[in-house]
Amino acid sequence: MDPDQLSKAFLRLVKRLGFRCRFHDLRHSHATHLLKSGVHPKVASERLGHASIAITLDTYSHVLPGLQEDAARRVDAALRKALRGE
Repeated sequence: MDPDQLSKAFLRLVKRLGFRCRFHDLRHSHATHLLKSGVHPKVASERLGHASIAITLDTYSHVLPGLQEDAARRVDAALRKALRGE
């Protein structure tokens, strides 16, 4: 199917349903849901067809604001475990 025709058909459908959404917005929604649900960014990058994981992370890093905090908690937990001799 011609991509332009697909986009136009999609726009007609969403307009009829009373929504405002471009077909390309579905791609962004998919990427956002993948990353928010914990799918590894490399997998998301491959699904999106990005040339590198850096493109995915640069584009969607706002979706994962807690990455630094999570990393700090994990390092802290590992260090505490090591200090306890576990």
